[in-house]
Amino acid sequence: MILEKTVKGVREQVKEWKRQGLTVGLVPTMGYLHEGHQSLIKRAVEENDRVVVSDFVNPIQFGPTEDLESYPRDLDADFKLCEETGAALLFNPEVDEMYVGDFVTFVDMDGVTKELCGKSRPIHFRGVCTVVSKLFNIVTPDKAYFGQKDAQQLAVIRHMVRDLNMDIEIVGCPIIREEDGLAKSSRNTYLSAEERKAAVVLSRAIFKGQEMVKAGETDGEKVLQTMKDIISEEPLAKIDYVEMVAWDSIEVHHSVDQSVLVAMAVYIGKTRLIDNFIFEK
Repeated sequence: MILEKTVKGVREQVKEWKRQGLTVGLVPTMGYLHEGHQSLIKRAVEENDRVVVSDFVNPIQFGPTEDLESYPRDLDADFKLCEETGAALLFNPEVDEMYVGDFVTFVDMDGVTKELCGKSRPIHFRGVCTVVSKLFNIVTPDKAYFGQKDAQQLAVIRHMVRDLNMDIEIVGCPIIREEDGLAKSSRNTYLSAEERKAAVVLSRAIFKGQEMVKAGETDGEKVLQTMKDIISEEPLAKIDYVEMVAWDSIEVHHSVDQSVLVAMAVYIGKTRLIDNFIFEK
């Protein structure tokens, strides 16, 4: 497997693959890879001739008080996981390779970025859209793979690709969970032993809400209140949001009369974790 640090190197390699008539998949990540990322890479390897994994902690999607400096990194472990899973190239650029000193161009979006994480992280999706657009331009993949755990991000990227006429298929992949239900996340490493036990309250609330909707409950307010009550029973948990939105538009929608996304962000101690479920009609 190739480790590449430069945009030029990635472009040259992808051009050679495409000259050979090979298809290329892209898995964008911020590194510190776990089984959730690995599931995306496996899917990409199954569906493409060559797979590029980007490993880049993107500074412009972090707010000034967020965890940019402390975000976990382990390039050696990431390389090993990618190699074992069948990726062909790991792209690990430095910040100044992606953003030159006078960088002033951003990809911004309205609507789908306003609710959920967009409320408490106002610059986040501008940073996500910008870096993903850059990766799409660098790698020119046929398909790109994103996890459902970041469901709003998945919706945002799909809208961006549609709106900007990008010739890329966006593939959403299921949430991968720990044995006790907690969604896999690089930020789980921040949790103390006590906080790790408390964090299971997120998936407990998700599973209960999902159960209610599958059983035929259409009153979104009732579903959300039940989920909030479960989370509130955990002393270490502090709710950022628990919300139901229309899955296509990410607009607040409290009736299960169409496909909906039920998503949450909850602080366990100082660590902000997210989880969700999608109900499609």
